[in-house]
Amino acid sequence: MELLASAEAVRHVDSLQPPFSLIRRDSGGDVITWAADHGTGVIVYSPMQSGILTDTFSAERVAAMAQTDWRRRAPNFREPALSANIALRDALRPIAARHGTSVSAVAIGWVLAWPGVTGAIVGARSPEQVDGWVGGSGIRLTEDDLAEIANAAAAARAGSGPVHPLVAVGGRPSRH
Repeated sequence: MELLASAEAVRHVDSLQPPFSLIRRDSGGDVITWAADHGTGVIVYSPMQSGILTDTFSAERVAAMAQTDWRRRAPNFREPALSANIALRDALRPIAARHGTSVSAVAIGWVLAWPGVTGAIVGARSPEQVDGWVGGSGIRLTEDDLAEIANAAAAARAGSGPVHPLVAVGGRPSRH
């Protein structure tokens, strides 16, 4: 935060690009809040946590990854975090079903529900994967959805950082 304050003292910080997902939530407790307070745009990346927060992800998929795939060595893709992360992903299924969308879209909708987040960078390896998350920018999660997601993250003990956008930013309403 010191670096942001120093940069802001020189010239307004126009935008930030932190990693942010339901699993990697730390930016929600500092960087995103700072940006919201300073009128700085935030385009987050990896809202689906490199595939974990998608409908088809599994431990078997990790085991089948090439030995050179960086995810095989990343903590979120190894036990015990992997099981916790998949449990969190599974808890998103009922929310996705209620909205008639995918788990990926819910994961994207969650990051976009944070005041101060202006966009999300998502990626796909095939056109079929795009179909799974393309509706994420249009989903409007309700207060009940956000509370359910926060409870699921706590219950799964997945990831770190704040779990609810309105709690993290002092109850300010989201633009989404």
